[in-house]
Amino acid sequence: MWTLPDPMLAAPVSDPALPDGWAAEVKWDGWRALVSWDAGRLVMRSRRGTDLVPFFPELRAGAAQLPDATALDGELVVWEAGRLAFERLQVRLQRRAAGAAALAAQWPAHFVAFDVLRLAGTDTIGWPYRRRRAALEEMFAQRHLMAPWVLCPSTTDPSTVREWLADWTAAGLEGVVFKNLDGTYQPSARGWRKYKVRQTEEAVVGAFTGSAAAPRTLLLGRYDSRGRLRYVGRSTLLPRQAGRTVAGLLSPAGDGHPWTGWTFSAGWGSRDKLTATVVEPDLVVEVGVDVARDSSGRWRHPARWHRVRRDLSPADVPLFGE
Repeated sequence: MWTLPDPMLAAPVSDPALPDGWAAEVKWDGWRALVSWDAGRLVMRSRRGTDLVPFFPELRAGAAQLPDATALDGELVVWEAGRLAFERLQVRLQRRAAGAAALAAQWPAHFVAFDVLRLAGTDTIGWPYRRRRAALEEMFAQRHLMAPWVLCPSTTDPSTVREWLADWTAAGLEGVVFKNLDGTYQPSARGWRKYKVRQTEEAVVGAFTGSAAAPRTLLLGRYDSRGRLRYVGRSTLLPRQAGRTVAGLLSPAGDGHPWTGWTFSAGWGSRDKLTATVVEPDLVVEVGVDVARDSSGRWRHPARWHRVRRDLSPADVPLFGE
């Protein structure tokens, strides 16, 4: 019995330039998933091994489009209002049966295929990427695959990569993945490379975790058009010197702090709560964030510490959602 391998992984890089002898693919804001269609049975699991079939009936219904004895690697995504909506995927793991069917009708998921691991009974993980890619494109063309199946763009043209990074981030492109044209599919190995788009942003410190003498992380906010301080995200762990510097600039919260009594999640989608201390929201800091957002515009991943901005006041920070 053929079983799905562990997924091949990518190591982060800081240079967006496409290396010679490599191809680039779009990195989507979704869930990594592997699928296998064999003798009328669909297997679909996440990177961590979770069985995803009960939560995505639209994938099960569309599996008959695939050739028998075929396995794909790709990304599950949901589109909403012209952008990828990761939070709609998160909700899907809370519904089965009729509930899953209702969500599939409202926010259907798509599987963006970027690799083929088995094709009509032939194991392809030992093929070089260029051959796997050609086979994947041929399968989509010959089978006339339609939703929920989508072919991930791939290019060897550096100008196309620059265009993706410049023009596609608003729709949910997180970056690009680079793959060696002659490389085989190596389960669990970080043989690919990934570049994630990051932006420099300013925010107001509204609370912190850790001790008052050396905060560990900062809880960040921005004011909205009605003058309310809205939570926008959390920083990564502060370097020790940065923590000591910030500690000397924070003031105890006065009466009526807008976040008094709030609870903060330890991570996007996590049920664990942080122990946080609110402070007077008057210190502005600069952080680096990627393009992943929830539907309200909050940063989905922790922001990297850059520096204190003593030259800016909260009024200089862009409004929440901008």
